Amino acid sequence: MQKKGAKIPFYKQLVQFVLVSIILLAMLIFWSEGVYGVFIVDNYVTIHLLIEIFIIVVSLTIAIQSWLISPYILSSVRLCLGALFLTVGLLEMIHTLSYKGMPFFLTESMTYAPTWFYMISRLILPIGVIVILTVKEKTISASYRWIVYSISLLFSIGCVVLVYAQMPWLPSLVQEGSGPTVLKITLQYAAIFLQCIVLLFLMYYFKRAPRIMFYMICGSVYLIMSDVLYTTYNDVYDIKNFVGHILQLLASYLFFRAIYYSSIEEPFQQLTETQKHLKNSQEKMQFMAYHDDITNLPNERYLMENLKKRIYINDSQSAILAIEIDRFSTFKASLGKTCADQMLGMTAKRLQQILPGKYVLSILRDGSFILVIDDMKNTQYLMQLALQLQQIMKEPFDIQHFSLKGVLNIGIALYPVDAKNEEEFVMAAIYAMDEARKHPSRIKFYETTMSYGMAEKVILENDLHNALENDELFLEYQPQINIQTGEIVSVEALVRWQHPKKGWISPSVFIPVAEESGLIIPIGQWVLETACMQVKQWEQEGLPPLKIAVNLSIGQLFQQDLVEMVQKVLEKTALQPQYLQLEITESMTINIDHMSAVLQDLKKLGITIAVDDFGTGYSSLAYLKDFSIDCLKIDRSFMQKIQTNSTDEALVAMIISMAKHLQLKVVAEGIEEVEQLAYLKGSHCETVQGYLFSKPIQPKLLQENYGEIRDNAQRILKQLALIEA
Repeated sequence: MQKKGAKIPFYKQLVQFVLVSIILLAMLIFWSEGVYGVFIVDNYVTIHLLIEIFIIVVSLTIAIQSWLISPYILSSVRLCLGALFLTVGLLEMIHTLSYKGMPFFLTESMTYAPTWFYMISRLILPIGVIVILTVKEKTISASYRWIVYSISLLFSIGCVVLVYAQMPWLPSLVQEGSGPTVLKITLQYAAIFLQCIVLLFLMYYFKRAPRIMFYMICGSVYLIMSDVLYTTYNDVYDIKNFVGHILQLLASYLFFRAIYYSSIEEPFQQLTETQKHLKNSQEKMQFMAYHDDITNLPNERYLMENLKKRIYINDSQSAILAIEIDRFSTFKASLGKTCADQMLGMTAKRLQQILPGKYVLSILRDGSFILVIDDMKNTQYLMQLALQLQQIMKEPFDIQHFSLKGVLNIGIALYPVDAKNEEEFVMAAIYAMDEARKHPSRIKFYETTMSYGMAEKVILENDLHNALENDELFLEYQPQINIQTGEIVSVEALVRWQHPKKGWISPSVFIPVAEESGLIIPIGQWVLETACMQVKQWEQEGLPPLKIAVNLSIGQLFQQDLVEMVQKVLEKTALQPQYLQLEITESMTINIDHMSAVLQDLKKLGITIAVDDFGTGYSSLAYLKDFSIDCLKIDRSFMQKIQTNSTDEALVAMIISMAKHLQLKVVAEGIEEVEQLAYLKGSHCETVQGYLFSKPIQPKLLQENYGEIRDNAQRILKQLALIEA
């Protein structure tokens, strides 16, 4: 169904026009007698004169228009059409001037001369159109119009000479008082036939230019109707003769509309559309230059330009909240750009939903937003607003098959208290945001000392990018001892960084930086591959088969190809899966659905899973039931106070007992004293690691001292057995 107000397609308009025209023509033919001489006999000559003048004006206008546009639209078709209508206009002019009774007549005795001029123009029009439509259009030079229009002028002069030179021998086409003769009717039907051929051509080309062809077809129909009327009228006072002239005038106008549309109106519309498109493109480019394509929020360029105006115009105190999604870089590196962009867009929508419209929310970089607040009331209001913003992250983000929980780190800076210009203003909020990551509330106001720590962190992150490529990272291995046999059953791989200028950098310093920047993904893969290759190398050089324990970061656990990556490493290093143990932290188990699927896929490879630092993370123990876990590692913080703190002693006993009931193995970390070992042996703990047996050492030293470490462990255990006895 066509919508209200929609334009009717041209072909439907054409059908409607033809039907209405046929009906009107039929009515006129059958009821013409009733209006014979309706305009009074003495007025018909004047009326005909006016109509003829209009026809001449329209025809010559078409010719002049084609002449004027030909230097700009170098089309052979348009130029030839102009020349054709110049011929028609000139012949119509001569027809008018030579007609008996007109004000300017050439002769009064030869009444058949003007009719011949009309008949020639009527025949030459369809013939010319047919020739023009059958000849292929080509580009011509501007000077070509002189030749074409000269031919038209010479043809018109030739017709005048031919008609007046042959007057005695030319038969009359109209009998005075009797209407058209048989010859005129025959020529008129020939014109109708030619015009029908023109119609067929126009219908064939209709789809190429519907609007132009519509005008041309309607004009052709009017010409055919006028020809039909000219063959049926009785004399010049017949209404059919008058209507025939009116239809001829309308046909000329429609031809003019077609030429005008193709030469002026259509190019102007195209120019207007081009200008509109250009304007839209400029507006779009302007929007793209100042907005983010993911969130549609103003970007950093807009922020800095807008902020510069606002802080100098606004006399009151202003505030900036720098807001980031915690560990966003890790999410992006692990889940991919598509998931990260979805999370960013959803977070932006949540922020916009609760923020007043007068506040300016911009996006600074991946996972970071800047909120500008003018007329800041007080710091308490800012704290309440920050808490409201954090609340919007409580609901998980459902992205693809992940259910992700995000946390916002928010830094707050004040102007002019914390900065002198817009750049310092923004940087102060970013420094505070960076410090907020370490604060329990995840909200922090700017302090002067923060800028120093932030600069150091930026430098450290930049250095970390090059550390892997420059072989600055290396692994150390700490043996894990079976306290029943004294044998080394496994080793834990621990990554280290030897900075070329700063020296040894603690993992507690650079691992968080790697997590935040997303570098933990390539670093984690390097650690896994290096550790597996090392264990395989030890085996080839004569050491007993050892299980290697490698820590996984939260970023790696959300890595989409984690399972495939682990499988490829095992295949590349030829390590049997049972000799690889991946360690996760207790805090990683918060996303149960995702973790359960990943751990099950890893277990299918044949590797084992351990929970590191058990007891220091989330209190829920449901994951011990839901996850495919093989081992619990008791955190060193419990072991340090096991001799003096009864609570820690009870917790350790509970963990070991629970693990036994769940058929899980237990590894105790941080064993430094014989008394700690004695307690664990008495509690039936299976495996321990710590400085009592060996600190983390480089692979070559472990290989060289393997026997010594084992013998020392067995000696300690034997002494412990004697003491217990």
